[in-house]
Amino acid sequence: MHDNNSFDHLGIPGILIITKAFKPAAKAQSDALGFDPNVIWVDHPIQNRTKHELRTLADGAFETIMKVLKAGK
Repeated sequence: MHDNNSFDHLGIPGILIITKAFKPAAKAQSDALGFDPNVIWVDHPIQNRTKHELRTLADGAFETIMKVLKAGK
């Protein structure tokens, strides 16, 4: 969150990819920073997934990620 906030201040668009289990924590931290990040929410957990499952998760988020980056918000 902090790195993304720093990039935002430099005019560099960024995206946080966060599992849905961390929505409350991400909201609290973004509120504390006064920062409204671009967030792509993915299913939790990440750590127990196979390479194939991770690829499927990434492929499912790719189009949205590209739209957000191209928008440059």
